[in-house]
Amino acid sequence: MQDAGTVTMYSTTWCGYCRRLKSQMDREGIAYTEINIELDPESAAFVEKANGGNQTVPTVLVTSSAGNESVMTNPSLAQVKQALAV
Repeated sequence: MQDAGTVTMYSTTWCGYCRRLKSQMDREGIAYTEINIELDPESAAFVEKANGGNQTVPTVLVTSSAGNESVMTNPSLAQVKQALAV
């Protein structure tokens, strides 16, 4: 597949929802970059800005192959795939 877009997942080590989404994306062959917001203050600030001041994870930034950006909080696998497709 040519330039399928990018997925960045902002997470923490203790987040069960993060682990579930990671395993689903692994199973589907969706590549992603994971950033632990507990170790990266800039990323934590991005997550807070996207979630009304809360550090809600997983927060996922998807850039589609067409260049469209979507920021989603605790998305389903279907939502991530849909965002990659637009």
